[in-house]
Amino acid sequence: MAATAPRTIIAVADAAAMATSAAERVLARIAANSGRVVICLTGGSSPKQLYELLATEPYARRIPWDRVHWFIGDDRFVPAGDPLNNMGMARRLFLDRLAPPDHIHPIDTIAASPDDAARRYEAELKAFHGADRLDPAQPLFDLVLLGIGPDGHIASMFPGYPASFETERWVVGVPKANVDPFVPRVTLTFPALASCREMLFEISGAGKRAILTRVLASDDLPASRAYSTGETIWLADRAALPEDFGGR
Repeated sequence: MAATAPRTIIAVADAAAMATSAAERVLARIAANSGRVVICLTGGSSPKQLYELLATEPYARRIPWDRVHWFIGDDRFVPAGDPLNNMGMARRLFLDRLAPPDHIHPIDTIAASPDDAARRYEAELKAFHGADRLDPAQPLFDLVLLGIGPDGHIASMFPGYPASFETERWVVGVPKANVDPFVPRVTLTFPALASCREMLFEISGAGKRAILTRVLASDDLPASRAYSTGETIWLADRAALPEDFGGR
């Protein structure tokens, strides 16, 4: 997938500073659109502090909840109430308290199979978007949030897995994860995730330094190929960045 612009890497002091920076970027993207706003959330540990922050009064009051819709980039194929469920985490931390119920768009993780759930979510995205084809002039999302796994995966697109090479479908099922927890997944594909005004990564902790070093060296990993049709921003704290990093 060709990138339309290089990624911008912004170094922050620590995970708390990253959450604040990410929250401000979320608010800026919402403010830039006076109509319906569409945000694609992510799971894992990276966004937890961001979601907690969005629930606090200084941030929550600045979000026009009645015109923001919340989707998810991938989810584990477990019931909504399972602690492993990505959208379930976002709902517990902020969405169920603040967002209108019909503005929350989870993946149906009690469908017959991950492939069936993927077909249902793709159909929902197309109906919501009002088009069957992706158009760079009309992005699917205002903002896509992402993290990077220890093996270089993004969403549930793992190195070498067919999902990471999909170019037509918007959503696919993944029979088994490459990292713990080893459960089936449902994931948006590169074309769908890239269809956004901004793709925002959060990368935190010394445990991510090795994989971030590989990504910055352009190793063939899903994270190395992740670019938005708009802006691509990486927030990385000093613990995750290589010692010789000299960028912004």
